[in-house]
Amino acid sequence: NENSHESFGSPMDIASDWLTSGANWIHLVDIDAAYGKGENRKLISEVVSRCSGINVQVSGGIRDQESLTAALQTGASRINLATSALMDMPWVKSAISTYGKQISVSLDVSGSRLVARGSGEAVGDLELVLLQLEQIACARYVVTDIKRDGSLNGPNLELLEQVLSLTGKPVIASGGIAELSDLEALVGLRSKGLAGAILGKALYVGRFSLEQAVKVVNS
Repeated sequence: NENSHESFGSPMDIASDWLTSGANWIHLVDIDAAYGKGENRKLISEVVSRCSGINVQVSGGIRDQESLTAALQTGASRINLATSALMDMPWVKSAISTYGKQISVSLDVSGSRLVARGSGEAVGDLELVLLQLEQIACARYVVTDIKRDGSLNGPNLELLEQVLSLTGKPVIASGGIAELSDLEALVGLRSKGLAGAILGKALYVGRFSLEQAVKVVNS
């Protein structure tokens, strides 16, 4: 729900803060593009430039060649394709074939279904679509339980375990992380292939600091 998003300040200032705090990856989302309300490509390019020296993953509304080309032109390290892109699997296959490990794919999930952000349109059954992505050599997945995104209600460990059981590729957890104990639970999935977690609201509202989070995952 795009109306539930809160403002936490200037993306440029916040990216600079994460840089200073020692982040080595920043996940940068164009919320307007994700919900079909326009785009912020110029600003995203400026943020990526400001973050030279660390990795940036760009996400939000990247569902066709035009939006992918624009995302690549920002200089981002990795591009995260929208779940809605999966309605055009031949194009996704072409993008993965061309750009390989520079591409990750968003799996936005509600129940057992993949759902497009913004439109809420059903994209398909999670397991069936994931099987197709495995067959076209997708390199990495970002998995979000959309009901938990921004909720601070904890990650959906069951969903993550389901996805990890179906792929040997790196999986990144997103949505719901609220406490350091949530990160400890996610660390427990590392041996099954969980490669990372996206932190957002928990950091912005002060549930814990980036430094505390890094300490948990590195301990």
